[in-house]
Amino acid sequence: MTTEEDPVAELLLKVAAQDRAAFREVYSRCAAKLLGVLLRILGNRAEAEDALQEVFTRIWLRAGRFDATKGRGMTWLIAIARNHAIDRLRARPDDPPRDDTDMLDQVRDTAPTAENRLIAMGEAGRIADCFATLEPDRAEAVRGAYLNGLSYADLAARFDVPLNTMRTWLRRSLLRLRECLDT
Repeated sequence: MTTEEDPVAELLLKVAAQDRAAFREVYSRCAAKLLGVLLRILGNRAEAEDALQEVFTRIWLRAGRFDATKGRGMTWLIAIARNHAIDRLRARPDDPPRDDTDMLDQVRDTAPTAENRLIAMGEAGRIADCFATLEPDRAEAVRGAYLNGLSYADLAARFDVPLNTMRTWLRRSLLRLRECLDT
């Protein structure tokens, strides 16, 4: 695979040569995705944001170790984030349970009940109905930003609108979704 097929790999090669502009571009393209990985593993937004900064420090220091012949650039970045998050989990102090009721909570079945699944299906239907009230490009922009982790700049380029227009689209769309869901 060539670096033309993998723009992140091309940027990482430039970062290895201490190119700060390339590093900023890696950050803007990849930070949202890496934050999502860290958040899923660590379960705490503040800790995930802290970890993200440490991950980017590691990327800056270790970019020279990236080998485009062994895999894609984003895969390498995700591996760094994942490994860092696991290291953080291992470093957490073990809190022993305080009494028997804590032990029971740990073994309790947490699978959703039939009632909870029906409620969730109804809520998903309501959300889909509310998304249908948005203009198609606005709905796609909201999905891109909040479900796929795309940056405002990426979305503005995709829809060929100015950055501030994209911010307005997203803000107004979220307000409409909130109003729809509140009714």
